[in-house]
Amino acid sequence: MTDGATPTTGVTGGAGPAPRADDALDPLTARRRYVVVCALFWLPLGMAIAPMVALLTERGLGLAAVAGCVAAHSLTAAVLELPTGGLSDVLGRRAVLAAAGLLDLVALVLHALGTTVWVLALGMALKGAGRALSSGPAEAWYVDTVHASAGPDAALRTGLARGNAATAAALAAGVLVGGALPWLLGLGPDVGARVEEATGGLVLPLSAPALLGVLVEVVFLGYVLTALPEPPRPRATLRGVLRGVPATVAAGLRLGGTDALVRRILLGAAAAGSALVTVEVLTPGRAVDLTGAPETGAVLFAGLACAGFLCSMAGSNLAPPLARLAGGSERAVLAGLGAAAAGLLLLGGTAAAWVPSGPSGPVPLALAVVGYALVYVGLGAAGPSENELLHRRVDSAGRATALSVQSLALQLVGAGTGLVAGHLPAGAPRWLLGGTVMLAGALLWVRRTSAPGSAPTAPEPATPESTAPAGAHPVETTS
Repeated sequence: MTDGATPTTGVTGGAGPAPRADDALDPLTARRRYVVVCALFWLPLGMAIAPMVALLTERGLGLAAVAGCVAAHSLTAAVLELPTGGLSDVLGRRAVLAAAGLLDLVALVLHALGTTVWVLALGMALKGAGRALSSGPAEAWYVDTVHASAGPDAALRTGLARGNAATAAALAAGVLVGGALPWLLGLGPDVGARVEEATGGLVLPLSAPALLGVLVEVVFLGYVLTALPEPPRPRATLRGVLRGVPATVAAGLRLGGTDALVRRILLGAAAAGSALVTVEVLTPGRAVDLTGAPETGAVLFAGLACAGFLCSMAGSNLAPPLARLAGGSERAVLAGLGAAAAGLLLLGGTAAAWVPSGPSGPVPLALAVVGYALVYVGLGAAGPSENELLHRRVDSAGRATALSVQSLALQLVGAGTGLVAGHLPAGAPRWLLGGTVMLAGALLWVRRTSAPGSAPTAPEPATPESTAPAGAHPVETTS
């Protein structure tokens, strides 16, 4: 399917396709607001990344307890991923996105001020719930708004690319602020120590990034509630939601099994999850080997994480010109995923030259840097084109659910890759596992899909107020 393909049938749900509206926001305004929402949502979460483990350790948690808190986040996000996507399709984008911000706000407060394991674990679980709620509604709002204003054939890729770039930039800035703020508070008059003493140890210097993130979350909530208008929806009832959400989720899962292009998109997301987990799990060890000490290795890894987000931002900005040069979205996805696979294989190839004191020479180090950058640039470049194809396959009533299915595929395969890699011999085999999965995901795009309009029909689930199924209908013409 090419960029100008006629839309096919897709996931549908109780809300119906996005209606055209004379007073809908124009596409440029919708794009700007979507970019702001992406940046405001991810900035506070980025601030909490760098000091997270150090703060939990400072509160007296051992390694097992820290791992348990992280697991609480991951498991909550995975369990709620699909139901919250369906909730967004039934209740509306703005309400669910605001709920995600509210949960993140509470989670950051507990993360910053919690002193016991159960409070900190609860904070991580709430953060996972917020992550699940946020998976899809902002992007779905943007696509719905553009379709309502400019029609189903409106261009989406540039807006989706800008949103991805804003997310990456916010995470990069957040990681830098989160890593630097506790250190800055310890300089000169040591404001951090004074605050810690004044609060009886409740507020630590490592708590400052999360507390600053709370302020950003307040701004995010206000912006979502005032700047993201939605067309009126039928009044939701508890009975309707309980019926509509499972039906919408089921339709999203069915589409992944019946539509070849959607299935390819989901498998591409799964391969991307494998690649990201491989890099995130194995890079800290190589950073420690390069610097020779865990402390300096952690600082280097924070810098590398920031560089990865910036590379992802660059890749997202390259997505529109790449699609034009490649001749369509599918070829652009192939190029992006292929670059990411090449980067991982390059990291695996240079692992053999890596020794505890660092690489054996400048060439392996330079190749490893190139490989690391390729992974993030490639994934960033592929994402907007993948999501544009996805949005041409689903309609407004199932859009957030489809994005949640995509996110869940990424998380599950990423988790599986991490578990398998942990049982492989150290060195190249662990990197090559992720590289092989990524290469397989890229090769899925070598053969283009069938002609437009030939995709299979997905059945329409029940509406929120009725369990009677309706026939599938054409949809309007993505991270």
